[in-house]
Amino acid sequence: MYFYVKALHIIFIVTWFSGMFYIVRLFIYNAEANNKPEPERTILQQQFGIMSKRLWYGITWPSAILTVIFGPWMWYLYGHLDNWLAIKLGFVVGLYAYHYTLHIIFRQQAAGLFRYSSGKLRIWNEVATIFLIAIVMLAVVRQSLSLVWGLGGLILFVILLMSAIKIYKAIRKGS
Repeated sequence: MYFYVKALHIIFIVTWFSGMFYIVRLFIYNAEANNKPEPERTILQQQFGIMSKRLWYGITWPSAILTVIFGPWMWYLYGHLDNWLAIKLGFVVGLYAYHYTLHIIFRQQAAGLFRYSSGKLRIWNEVATIFLIAIVMLAVVRQSLSLVWGLGGLILFVILLMSAIKIYKAIRKGS
């Protein structure tokens, strides 16, 4: 039973992350459409609104809920909480907080409020990547990973990721 629950947990994690990655891309496109002239702006924003709503309520939210159902179920079947699992759960709580911020942005854009530029949304999109790497590393290589090296690697990854975003932004401005 444990492996079936684990498989379902992983499946819904994958679909949840897919939804979070794609919804921010739709936020970016919607924010950029807000700068277009009419009627292009209205046409694009209506289409992005439909796509966002279907993705958010049809895939992302159900996957987040099913992930939080199968995760504790798997933990119950596993039988104990070790230090690494406790740290991983801390990142998972952070991921649900991130998910909630996406819900706020979703609701704002649905109401026609565009508080964040496409550039800021591009950076915000990478937060999910940071959570993904931290959670997967803690789930897979926890026994051979020291806390210091793990956090150091995560911080190095964040620095490299932010540097890549700056380079990409410079390239986009140059084109």
